[in-house]
Formats: sequence, structure tokens, C-alpha cells
Amino acid sequence: MSEGGVKLQGMVMKASPAGEYDRRVTLLTKERGKITAFARGARRMQSALSAATVPFAMGTFHVYEGRSAYTCVAAEIREYFEKLKTDYIGACYGSYFMEFADYYAQENMEAADLLNLLYVSLLALEKEAIPDERIRYAFEVRLMTMGGEFPADITQDGSLQLPARQAFYHMITAPLGKLFSFAVTEPVMQEIITRQDQIRTRLVDRNFRSLDVLSSMLAGV
Repeated sequence: MSEGGVKLQGMVMKASPAGEYDRRVTLLTKERGKITAFARGARRMQSALSAATVPFAMGTFHVYEGRSAYTCVAAEIREYFEKLKTDYIGACYGSYFMEFADYYAQENMEAADLLNLLYVSLLALEKEAIPDERIRYAFEVRLMTMGGEFPADITQDGSLQLPARQAFYHMITAPLGKLFSFAVTEPVMQEIITRQDQIRTRLVDRNFRSLDVLSSMLAGV
């Protein structure tokens, strides 16, 4: 790129219209954490940035840094997570993951681990063999662990069954590539859900619109 431009590895977390033809995006980047960027003309059908500046798009973004935001001038997308576009429930889960990650993401801080967590979680949503509910709760536990808020002593909590404590330990410590590779019975999964819902409600001071939408969708299934 020319002087002043940088290449950032990242993913589009959210996008919204800006002006008549532009798009405002929030990018989670490996090198600089969460940033805001404007893509000029991205809402024009013929724009090369039209498909590159939508949620879930992941790749290399060419940006110029401004006083209060970046300008995205080009992008090479290597993963669009196309299957989620035809799976409305999966897309709802993915949107929730993005909103929850946005809560913890910070500006000007390297975010490789968080970016990788989002990547493996969205990939898992595209695989029918892994229950969406398991992906969701493993994602929540690991994200809150990365954010320094998840109570690690839960693995010693005698009020939980041993399989539930073992599952929490796995979600806290497993390599990301194996994060979802645990199996529990339905009663144990319900125990995990109940406890994690309590932890999230107690420690996260925000209501997520995407979670409300997801809950409504699942209630209607």
C-alpha cells in the first residue's frame, strides 16, 4: 500500500449504512483490536467492497488511519461463512457471538485470540454434527475467560455434578481447535446452561439484542 496505509487481518463484526452510498463497519483485527472504518461507495452494487464489508466477512483489510476512524479502500476476503446465510438460526447465533465479542473487544490492543475464537465458533456453527447450544455456551465461557471475568473456581464447585465441572474445565482450558469436542448428557447440559446463564447475568452489565432475537427464534421452533 502507499504511505500511510496498513493491512489488517480481521473480521467484520457489524455494518451499517453511512451517507447515501457508504458503509460504516466495526472490524475486529488481529493487530489493532476493534476499529471503526468507513468504506466509501460500498453500498453500490458494483463496488468491490460491497460483499467485503458485511458481517462475518474475514480476511485482509487495506485501511488508512484517520483522526477518529479508518477508511477501508480494499479487502481480500478468504471466508464469508456462506452456510450461515442460508441457516437463519445459525446466523442468529453468529450475530450474538459478534455482539458479545464486541462487548469485550478493545481498541488498539492485539486481538488474535479473540479473532481465532470467533473464527472457530462460526466454523462450528456451519457443522451440523455439533449442537448449536453446545457451541454457544462453550463460546461464552471461553470469551469470558479471555476477558478475565469467568470464575475459574467453578471447577471446584461441589454444588455441580462432576461431569458439569469437567465440562467447564474443558471449556476454560481446551485448545481452540478442540473447544467444542466434549460430550455431556442432556441433564448435565441443562445444569451447565443454568449456571452459565447465572454467571453471565451477574457479570455482564449489558442486554444483547441479538440474544433476545435468538431466544425468541428458539422459542418459536
